[in-house]
Amino acid sequence: MTKPNKLDEPNKLGTPEILAAIADGLGDWRRMAQPVVARYRVPGIEQGAAFVTAVAEAARAAGREPEIRLGAGFAEVALCTVGADGGRWVTPADLDLARTVSDLAAAHALPATPGDITQLELGLDATDFDRVGAFWSALLTGSPDHVVHGDVMDPAQRVPNVWFQRTDAHETPRQRWHPDVWLAPEEAEPRIRAALAAGGELVVRYDASCTVLADPEGNRVCVCTAEGRE
Repeated sequence: MTKPNKLDEPNKLGTPEILAAIADGLGDWRRMAQPVVARYRVPGIEQGAAFVTAVAEAARAAGREPEIRLGAGFAEVALCTVGADGGRWVTPADLDLARTVSDLAAAHALPATPGDITQLELGLDATDFDRVGAFWSALLTGSPDHVVHGDVMDPAQRVPNVWFQRTDAHETPRQRWHPDVWLAPEEAEPRIRAALAAGGELVVRYDASCTVLADPEGNRVCVCTAEGRE
């Protein structure tokens, strides 16, 4: 795993621009909460290693540092740029490298599996973001200084991001943590149907970008996609 790219003034792209690029030749890729991600099926570790090496060489030539994961049967590449403020954004340079990665995957005969792409974030109800954020940053990352735009973001990408949802103070215990499961748009409905068939409950469907489910004991989770986001 490598650190994301770092620029003083990243040329941030909005989600509609990213989705338009995906529709126009970047079909391997899906927009998650921060990065764009592609995942490929690999027949074995040698083929996967050859692909990862080619991606690393292309990234070095482009002056980029993607996050690359290689495991049993898959290779995954995530691209984003870190701004001077620590925020993570997708830029034109990331999309340029994404096109190169797609070409390399095709050259290595690796099929894309965008439906397998998943990102987990954790949401926590809180009344004082500053105090709570410093605590979770110190616990999860080793430093209280990794709160970026109100979210805890581990620069080493070891743990899921934590974001805080403002709530009023309350004495009655209730669920304060909830997972956000980010999926490829085409995978959201099948995953929701599977969860409902397994005993879940549909709490509310805001739009294509967010559906709230509950497990049989009422614990809630958000299913998220990039559709309709700015």
